[in-house]
Amino acid sequence: MNTLFSLEGRKALVTGAGRGIGQAIALAFAQSGADVALASRSEPELRATAALVEQAGRRALVFPADLREQGAALVDQAAEALAGLDILVTSAGAVVRKSALDYTESDWDSVIDLNLKARFFISQAAARHMRERGGSILHIASLSSFFGIPNHIAYTSGNGGLAALTRAEAVEWAAYDIRVNAIAPGTIVTKQTEGLLANPDALATRLAKIPMNRLGRPEDVAGAAVFLASDAAAYITGHVLPVDGGWLAGGSSWRS
Repeated sequence: MNTLFSLEGRKALVTGAGRGIGQAIALAFAQSGADVALASRSEPELRATAALVEQAGRRALVFPADLREQGAALVDQAAEALAGLDILVTSAGAVVRKSALDYTESDWDSVIDLNLKARFFISQAAARHMRERGGSILHIASLSSFFGIPNHIAYTSGNGGLAALTRAEAVEWAAYDIRVNAIAPGTIVTKQTEGLLANPDALATRLAKIPMNRLGRPEDVAGAAVFLASDAAAYITGHVLPVDGGWLAGGSSWRS
């Protein structure tokens, strides 16, 4: 049974790997046996993640890049350096919190270009490398793939599109034995959310919607990612998996 969840000998590329969910996934992949290429805009953060991967006994490659402009080229470089590509995780994302009435075109483009457009072209480039051998593509989405969130119009739209993209890619690339899935995390404690969660009212509101009565950790998402990337999920594709402590099951109306 343990071999089903093993990533021994696999070659993975994780975007957004400098911190938070992406970093946790990269480390979990290494602990499960994979060599990992790491991408984000911050080289110092990537170096820190690379040290963790190497401490786990696996090879780490660092690729600082603006994924809006260099995504497809990055995939080619990573695949060449790794001598192949078996797994892609797209985790890099952006958010602009602002009323939809106040949103500018620049706000919209800054979010959609990274959260949706770049992820398609990165996954397209990965699929071109995987189509002769199969592989697993995993997009990190959000619970906003399922419902709206005030003051997050582009973020919500991008994640709704990402869920649709996941299903469309899964159907089209199944012929190449490429599985495409997504994870929709609930409230995870990361640098992106720590400012919001520092507000006691915001924290209480989030906790009131989570039946498990705790916030998520990046490691909670990493375990799901290892599962979906492994042979244990060999017959799963086109799925968006919530990792949310029961938020979605409660219809967002849970009260402790």
